[in-house]
Amino acid sequence: MTGEFVDQIFVMAKHRLLSLLSNAPDWMIQIASSLLNIAAVLGAFLTLFALISVMERKILARIQNRYGPNRVGPFGLFQPVADGIKLLIKEDIVPIRADKLLHFIAPVLIAATAILTLGVIPYGRNMTPFSIDGGILFFFAAGSTTELGVFMAGWGSNNKFSMLGAMRAIAQMVSYELPLIITVIPVIMIVGSLRADAIVAAQEGYKVAGLVPRWFVFTPWGAAAFILFFISGLVESNRTPFDVPEGESEIVAGHMTEYSGFKYANFFLAEYFGMFAVSGLAVTLFLGGWHAPLSFLQFIPSYFWFFAKLAVLLFVFIWIRGTLPRMRVDQVMGFAWKFVLPMGFACIIAAAVWHYQAHGLAGWLWSLGVVAIVYFGLSRLMETKKKFGPRTYRFAE
Repeated sequence: MTGEFVDQIFVMAKHRLLSLLSNAPDWMIQIASSLLNIAAVLGAFLTLFALISVMERKILARIQNRYGPNRVGPFGLFQPVADGIKLLIKEDIVPIRADKLLHFIAPVLIAATAILTLGVIPYGRNMTPFSIDGGILFFFAAGSTTELGVFMAGWGSNNKFSMLGAMRAIAQMVSYELPLIITVIPVIMIVGSLRADAIVAAQEGYKVAGLVPRWFVFTPWGAAAFILFFISGLVESNRTPFDVPEGESEIVAGHMTEYSGFKYANFFLAEYFGMFAVSGLAVTLFLGGWHAPLSFLQFIPSYFWFFAKLAVLLFVFIWIRGTLPRMRVDQVMGFAWKFVLPMGFACIIAAAVWHYQAHGLAGWLWSLGVVAIVYFGLSRLMETKKKFGPRTYRFAE
């Protein structure tokens, strides 16, 4: 009883608040319910944004053998507050020849679409802010408008570097949005629903005496699709090593070059919210959503498991940023069309084989075979076979 109470405490708190409007019309109760959901999502993820902004610098500092933020507040934890105040009071500079309307709307649109995608993810048992039948479809429909905001930022700035960065960002995002969607198709095929709650429910249960969860990531097609989805998510979030649109050594800050102050902060916020959304969808699709990893741990509140899995994926985002160098733009685009996209189609075929073999051992092996054959075939085709001669280093005397 205590575990159930803790697990549903936020749901019960919402019902308690709505009970104050018991005599109000239905439409007013529905609006109040939506506003409570929006406030909860914004409060949770703005707090997470502040936390991850300082934790990322702490983790990167640890990787690079330095201290990181340690001056503002205890252990530097108030650094996000200082950053927010600084960005709020900085001058908002708009180029004279810029399209002022587009220049203003672009960061608002990008931040708004990133926030919208967070509304259809199940964060715990009975804790989906907006549970709609086409939740996954809505996620990608809302997320795809980011390209429009990026183009508006580049065009509205009236700057060659901004426009070049915007075009490069759009080309990259469109190229990886296709594999991002295609890697979701196997999950939708197996579950037979576009509803995020149904996808989480399909991964309920355990095998092998409660030690192995029935998450899709533990199938050959699911593991391959998860890796491809995660890579595509890195690109969509403009994270290292795919942060080509913001290559400082080439095009300054990309489509954000002519932005300062709080408008720049909106881009910064949208990037992190996009990272939260992609990671949250990966947890929902492949990592069992809010289900516990082991059967005897189910007494722990469901929302704890969701945010624990989300934290692990966010840590991997940061780890990759501190480890890998930036790729060239031609390498990024070639990798999308020559490897990631064909592997995504292979995952669809492997999932179909696994399903029609009744999810048994034979289906598992056949599915693994399909993924392995396509992987090694594509690896062979992408092999450059360039032979480089020995380098001779010459030093000035």
